[in-house]
Amino acid sequence: MDEIEKFFKCPFCFERISMILDVSTEQTQTYIEDCEVCCNPIQITYNVNNEKVKGFVANKAYG
Repeated sequence: MDEIEKFFKCPFCFERISMILDVSTEQTQTYIEDCEVCCNPIQITYNVNNEKVKGFVANKAYG
């Protein structure tokens, strides 16, 4: 599996964090993962084109 590390600011605590993203498929990926600093749920959505992340969005996830 091809993966990259993506750095961004948490939409809750605004700390700089990173997550590992799968770039082996060019389908839109959407999932929820907790912030490594504040533990709040973040909805991650991104697209891949030629193994590069395009259109990355990190939003607050609400149940």
